[in-house]
Amino acid sequence: MLYPKGPNGWGRLTPAIAFVFFLGCSSSASQPAEPLPSTAAPQEAAPAPPPAPAPAAELEFEAGEFDNGKMWTFEYAPLDYFRDEYGFSPDSAWFAEARLGALRIEGCSASFVSPNGLVMTNHHCARESVTEVSEPGENLLDNGFYARSLEQERQTENQQADQLIAIVDVTDEIHAAVAGATSDAQRAELLEQAQESASQRIGNEWGGDDANIVVEIIELWNGAKYSAYIFHRYSDVRLVMAPELQIAFFGGDPDNFTYPRYNLDMSFYRLYNEDGTPVQTEHYFTWSETGANEGDAVFVIGNPGGSNRLQTVSQLEWRTAAYDIVVADLLASRAAIYKEYADANPEEAEELDLRNQIFSWLNSEKAYRGMWEGLQNPEYMGRRRDTERQFREAIESDAALNAEFGSLLDQMAGIQDQRIELADEFGAFVAFGNPGFTSAVMQRAIGAYQYLVLESRGAPQEYLSQLQDQILSVGDQPPSLQRGLLVARFDDIEHHLGPTSQIGQTVLKNSSPEDAAEAVLSHSVLVDSAGAAAALEAGALSMDDAAVQVVAAVFNTIASYQQTFQQLDEQEATVAAELGRAHFEVYGTKYPPDATFSLRIADGVVSGYAYNGTWAPAYTTFYGMYDRHFSFGPDSEWDLPEKWLDPPASFDRATPLNFVFTADIIGGNSGSPVINPDLEVVGLVFDGNIESLPGDYIYDPAINRAVAVDVRGILEALDEMYDADRLVLELTTGQMANSEEEADAILEGRR
Repeated sequence: MLYPKGPNGWGRLTPAIAFVFFLGCSSSASQPAEPLPSTAAPQEAAPAPPPAPAPAAELEFEAGEFDNGKMWTFEYAPLDYFRDEYGFSPDSAWFAEARLGALRIEGCSASFVSPNGLVMTNHHCARESVTEVSEPGENLLDNGFYARSLEQERQTENQQADQLIAIVDVTDEIHAAVAGATSDAQRAELLEQAQESASQRIGNEWGGDDANIVVEIIELWNGAKYSAYIFHRYSDVRLVMAPELQIAFFGGDPDNFTYPRYNLDMSFYRLYNEDGTPVQTEHYFTWSETGANEGDAVFVIGNPGGSNRLQTVSQLEWRTAAYDIVVADLLASRAAIYKEYADANPEEAEELDLRNQIFSWLNSEKAYRGMWEGLQNPEYMGRRRDTERQFREAIESDAALNAEFGSLLDQMAGIQDQRIELADEFGAFVAFGNPGFTSAVMQRAIGAYQYLVLESRGAPQEYLSQLQDQILSVGDQPPSLQRGLLVARFDDIEHHLGPTSQIGQTVLKNSSPEDAAEAVLSHSVLVDSAGAAAALEAGALSMDDAAVQVVAAVFNTIASYQQTFQQLDEQEATVAAELGRAHFEVYGTKYPPDATFSLRIADGVVSGYAYNGTWAPAYTTFYGMYDRHFSFGPDSEWDLPEKWLDPPASFDRATPLNFVFTADIIGGNSGSPVINPDLEVVGLVFDGNIESLPGDYIYDPAINRAVAVDVRGILEALDEMYDADRLVLELTTGQMANSEEEADAILEGRR
């Protein structure tokens, strides 16, 4: 599953508390630049010993042509490359159709696949909608959903779809606005103001909210260029079809980010106008009758969520030392706690929609762990070092560039050195206070500590009332869940700071994390909302409370650590922006910018690859799906839904189900259409292979593969397994039927 990572995946928290930590706090990563060799000649009387061999990564590996990837922007499309590589020369009309047929939805990509507002995306992109539209007594996530008439299509509450209708270059405007900044913090403030101003101005020019216009300022090459992306937003989004979870996520977490795969990871929405009629559009992708063959050129039109291929080597070393593995461990430990609770309390877990949350965390955990493992690959790091060497030499060879940009790589390395010094604190306190990762008792204690400090200093009642409201707003957690989260945080402190550190001794008090957690839960009035409310009402809350004592022990360390990290973030952003300008001065648009959850076009060819001592085929079929089911047996991740165990005799198991191809994708591309040069949809992106996880910082076309559902498999399933003739008719002809009976009649007349 290709969910975007970082802020797009989880969101940043901005509560009143001063020291809440969150995922995604580092936007870039770098490592100290390699020292230049000495040019001094050795003295004759004391000849120098032979030089030590350089690390293998520096000697053996050269940068690849596409290490920076192939996620091209529409405003800087590589026309010459497409012509030379594929003999394909798309014109402006082709790009306009590709752009207008694509959509961006919450955390994912999608596309129009009929003139009647029918939209295709992944099942895992629609999971929350499936749960949301389920009525009492229904379990649509497990059992699937299909609207057999137009009236039965169910309106979602939180889904929306954005169509990119225009792009405007605002680079000069943004650069002029930040030119006078005298500090990193001021630059960040001016940049935010400039982007908001440009967005508001352009939005008004296009009709603003009344015209359902949304404008986003997209940063390219770390700010070397800025584009205003003008979207038309559709807010009436209705669910049309979603298969059973077990067939859409066939193989579960074990198969996630792997290939060969056998997933029917699809769903369909329909967009409606404000008057309640289906949207009519001229811009949509027609359905391919034949799909794509091995070796065919294909293109992904979607919204990759974020990549970091412009990160310096020193930034990658910070990620190697701490960031990626800490985030992976955090997600794994918290997901395990929630899963244990969900397994023991399935009904309560379903009410809390914990399955979707656990799926998301495990997906992200696997992604971060794969990225971290890639950082241990000497070839990848060697190639990144060679890329940086070439970049440095290009700057130093030009006097003007060297004068302006020559010190930036070393400045970035210095910033990352400071980050690495704080690696232990980062591991101990990452996501501290984040409601999803923090026990309720500690959430209340954060507010309670600040309340008591301010109360002792005679703070105005309005501030104290805000903190009281904050404390009382924290909901109760099931006891086992709260205990697990508290133990996990104490585990983090013990692992990263050590039980004998000052904080370790104060928090753990020479006991295990389990015993320390039990002591807090047994003696704090903040364990549940009723106790917290009673203590505040009676004025009984004090610094002696067991949970408040924990916060008091870590408050100054976290506050200092957070302040330092914020300053480093600001410094890093400034240096990264200057490096982006330098990169653009040296290379121009030769290499695409990092992904920004904005529309891109990625090219590739349908191709298998070598893996695990054998060969992964370009295609899988329904035969392989049944083989997995019977190989692992019932009650496994490969157990098929009941209807799939007795398919119709006309169901063709030889139909291609999934396929792989070399296009460059990343989180956020889920739901992207795979199209051929004729603008026909041949597949639906839903994942990358496990080898592609380091693609956050390097693209390796030899083994990186995108994984898609084949349109032939989608149509075979809709027709034979779900009897979804309304969808079959609309996808293959563009004609919308109001009911299943009407579609049956039309299709029967065509046979």
